[in-house]
Amino acid sequence: MTLLMLRELDKVKKGLLELCAMVEDSVAKAIQSVERMDVDLAREVIAGDDDIDAREVELDEECFKIIALYQPVAVDLRFLVAVMKFNNDLERIADLAANIAERAVALAEISGVAAAPFDFSEMAHKAQGMLKKSLDALVNLDVDTARRVICMDDEVDALHSNNFQLVKDEIRRRPEHIDALLQYVTVSRHVERIADLSTNIAEEVIYIVEGDIVRHCML
Repeated sequence: MTLLMLRELDKVKKGLLELCAMVEDSVAKAIQSVERMDVDLAREVIAGDDDIDAREVELDEECFKIIALYQPVAVDLRFLVAVMKFNNDLERIADLAANIAERAVALAEISGVAAAPFDFSEMAHKAQGMLKKSLDALVNLDVDTARRVICMDDEVDALHSNNFQLVKDEIRRRPEHIDALLQYVTVSRHVERIADLSTNIAEEVIYIVEGDIVRHCML
């Protein structure tokens, strides 16, 4: 039975890695769709969200099956519980990527769209870097990298707060651009949430390796 369970655990690990790759690709394309106002790329992200949703359901079912059939304990049980949390966070990140892509489509359809009043690429690439590092920490069970991700979250939060203020100021100056500006602040919020969920993943890596529940930045 132990050998069978190990095979099932390997299957879960493979499925998780595949889901990680799909989500990371979706986020990268969503960011590019906003930067380039690329409607075709945005629609590709939106269309791909259903595949990620299906993978998320399959992975959860695999975890529940292992728990029911083999009753794992200690590190194996902790791993499966963490995978289900990873799974949920990854699916939510993919949803946010689709939401960002939808905003790219909306912006492209606004006549005479105004440029973002903040540096979208700076914030987006910081959040994208957090996601990559959190997934690297997951693959390698690297606690040090996970802790660095947690400590990066404040930077993205600060950028989002600043973006919100810049958008408010721009609305006062150019109310005729309010439709586009509201789309930009929504994009900023979605990117900030991707950073938050990347932090969740990093915290779960620490839980798997050390069994500690982390709530705050650890230096």
